Amino acid sequence: MNTTRTLCFVIAALSSYAALAYRLGQVRRSWRDAGYRVLVITLLLQCLTFTMGAVAMGGGSFLGVGNLAILLMHLSAVAYCVCAQIILLGWAETVAEAAARKTRYWVVAGIALNVLLVVLFLVADGTRRPATDFNTGSGQPLVLTYLLVFIVSQAVPCVTIFLQCGPYARMTDNASLRQALQTLSVATVILFLYCTARTVNILTAAAGVDIGVWQLASNVFSALGIVTLSLGLTITSWGASAAKLLDWARSYRSYRVLYPLWRDLYESSPDIALEPPRPGATVSDLNYRLHRRVVEIRDGWRELRPYIDRAVGGPDRAAGGPDRAGTGTTEEARQALAEAAQIRQALRAKSTGTIPADNKDAGDFEDRDTVSFTAEVAWLTKVASAYSRLRTAD
Repeated sequence: MNTTRTLCFVIAALSSYAALAYRLGQVRRSWRDAGYRVLVITLLLQCLTFTMGAVAMGGGSFLGVGNLAILLMHLSAVAYCVCAQIILLGWAETVAEAAARKTRYWVVAGIALNVLLVVLFLVADGTRRPATDFNTGSGQPLVLTYLLVFIVSQAVPCVTIFLQCGPYARMTDNASLRQALQTLSVATVILFLYCTARTVNILTAAAGVDIGVWQLASNVFSALGIVTLSLGLTITSWGASAAKLLDWARSYRSYRVLYPLWRDLYESSPDIALEPPRPGATVSDLNYRLHRRVVEIRDGWRELRPYIDRAVGGPDRAAGGPDRAGTGTTEEARQALAEAAQIRQALRAKSTGTIPADNKDAGDFEDRDTVSFTAEVAWLTKVASAYSRLRTAD
């Protein structure tokens, strides 16, 4: 069990140091911002908390004082929770006077809690007790009181931050701030589960009940909660970049998925291309290439109108026939399969010069009404996927 506990402390510490290093990289342009300074202090306290936790798992004394690492871990954890609450107030409180008043309240409460913890630690003769006493309480009233006070000091901020994050996230128009608040909400739920599991460990040990491996639940919740909290405290600076990267990845996937459909349409109607196909830096000009591919697919699609037989490969047939393409049974999937089947049939008809009697050139071309380029790409990607599966099934 000690190995698992140590590993959980190390994971939490590493995530804390990673978040701190990331934020320190912005020190030159952000140090004048008071919110940034509070965030750096918060991350420093987070690093100290879990570093001391890992040191405490090694047993023995720290700086020659027994269980000092445990005391420092608990004191820095209280200060860390206070700073996290102050950060949230700075993000979400619109009235400066109200934010300052609430900040003073949390600072005073944090100092009072830390003084109480130090007094309880000294009165309980914490420096001379086995380190295991501060894990379960060992039935000692003063140690139990010390541990329960510490758990309450962690649980209360979890509840208050959770209750504030939801309304503030709904109020803000800043997407990255909204993501940060939502991530913090998740983190506080996980950390509250840590507090609950820790309380169960303490009370069951005091009652003489051995819950075995379930004692590790508190450590797992703690590590998972801190990793999530580290993401929440830094997402406002990297969230936009991550979103752009995800958008680029989705666009690149669509670009690749559209290729087989575009290739067959281009081979059938080379004039649809604004410029000849060329290998090159897709990474740098992906947006342009994706736009061109969508436009050229639509142009090639329109040139097939005289060869699209209204009686063949329509939606009803695609929906009722065997699902050879494996596109699923949703209405949109059936529509995509219908469009793909019509394109496949029309390409064959054009290659043989066969013009159906009842073709789409005799009436309006039934374009799908998409509301944006993103929606157009999403729809054509579904059609291209169905088309590729039809080609494979032939």
